[in-house]
Amino acid sequence: MKKALVIGAGPAGLTAAYELLTKSKDIEVTVFEESDCFGGISKTVNYKGNRMDMGGHRFFSKIPEVNEWWDKMLPMQGAPTYDDILLDRPMPLTKGGPDPEKEDRVMLTRHRVSRIYFDSKFYDYPISLKLETFKNFGFLTTMKVGFSYLASLIHKRPDDNLENFYINRYGRKLYSMFFEYYTENLWGRHPSEIDASWGAQRTKGLSIMAIIKDVFEKKFKKKNRKVETSLIEEFKYPKLGPGQLWDVTASEIEKLGGTIIKNAKVTKVHKNESNVITSLTYEKDGQEHTMEGDYFISSMPVKDLVNGMNDVPADPARIAAGLPYRDYMTLGVLVPKINLKNKTKLKTVSNIVPDCWVYVQDRHVKLGRFQIYNNWSPYMIKDLEHTVWIGLEYFVNEGDNFWNMTEEEFSKIGIDEMIKLGLIDSPDVVLDTHMEKVKKAYPAYFDTYDEIDTLVAYLSSIDNLYCVGRNGQHRYNNIDHSMVTSFESVKNILSGIKDKTNIWNVNTEKEYHEEGAKNEAEVD
Repeated sequence: MKKALVIGAGPAGLTAAYELLTKSKDIEVTVFEESDCFGGISKTVNYKGNRMDMGGHRFFSKIPEVNEWWDKMLPMQGAPTYDDILLDRPMPLTKGGPDPEKEDRVMLTRHRVSRIYFDSKFYDYPISLKLETFKNFGFLTTMKVGFSYLASLIHKRPDDNLENFYINRYGRKLYSMFFEYYTENLWGRHPSEIDASWGAQRTKGLSIMAIIKDVFEKKFKKKNRKVETSLIEEFKYPKLGPGQLWDVTASEIEKLGGTIIKNAKVTKVHKNESNVITSLTYEKDGQEHTMEGDYFISSMPVKDLVNGMNDVPADPARIAAGLPYRDYMTLGVLVPKINLKNKTKLKTVSNIVPDCWVYVQDRHVKLGRFQIYNNWSPYMIKDLEHTVWIGLEYFVNEGDNFWNMTEEEFSKIGIDEMIKLGLIDSPDVVLDTHMEKVKKAYPAYFDTYDEIDTLVAYLSSIDNLYCVGRNGQHRYNNIDHSMVTSFESVKNILSGIKDKTNIWNVNTEKEYHEEGAKNEAEVD
């Protein structure tokens, strides 16, 4: 019996384990998870009955294999959710699907609403070309935006950094209003210092022209219109948050005979003189353990993987050591209500604004985004009708001033910024708060990233090593792309294919942006 050792119980690691167990009876699978929960950054935190989604995760994919997989784990709802019942709000239902009022193992269909909060006004995200947008701009700004965009069409910049990438697609004026500060706040670097490939992955071909095209196709109700992934209007979402999908998957893995070891931090990976991995070492309860294996599937950060590996050549070791990450902190804030007025046509419980999350572009605060968990799923909130549960999101570096704050200090800053933004009037209205931190939440595209091809070539030369997922590939993969890296890895293992090109090609321009809609995917 062959042994597969899987590092990490996030989306990629658990997908790989499940796929191996369902597609082969000859491989024994063990998963190592550093924490005590599943899902990685896609976990759900339950704080006194109010659930928090780490980073916000919309489930939307154009990859049939992924949709079938999700549906197997969490079938689509066959009856209305609690808030849809209260509001008499129609939502697509699946015949024979589970009733979310009676069963937990169910995927919901939710409205996608994400907007930008800038200068105390709401703008669609991505920016839409409608009357309200131009009213918010005012005549002078509208003219500047228009001429700036025309100038960007005439004078194209080289797409060699993120600043030029955005200016080419939106014009300098819109870039300066809606991309420059937010991007610098997110990454801690100016967009001119960041590789353009990050923008290519996250915007999926979105531009002013794509927005105009979508407006006209909607207006004339074109059938089978191709929708850019950032323009989707509905998405799937697990009843109890994204972590529920991975809790269910972990349970299925154990039913199939797989082993999952929690609180097990992998620290070393041992190679022999033939450049083949023979075993790994992990720490658990203060003790070191070593386990031998035949296949090694890693979703741990590449930086840490290579650092714990013996006999790595100088260049790959240097590149891996220099790969940067951005870390994440969030503050859950429970309040009776928020001051923002719902001026949309969308009905919500207590008439709160309908946004799942809001991008904050105010240069007077450090807050990057805030989530309104009530709108993700009514089952995320203990008292949906009388409280609003908000997640304030901050992008930080591990060890910086924010990271080292106590929960009390962090809560004070978050509440003060809510007051600055007009979300609440006073700290006295806050019922409760809760802080969460996530290390290495976002692999970043600067420093040694421009040499990553050299590192990928080295990792690919290790026959029985498969790097999967967001941190495993140091690529800003969404959940479905992370899953596909595992699908491809398992196919290679079972068919004996040594070439890793198919695994590393997932979510690259060539593979996912040019070959048609069937290959496009997006999950935030």
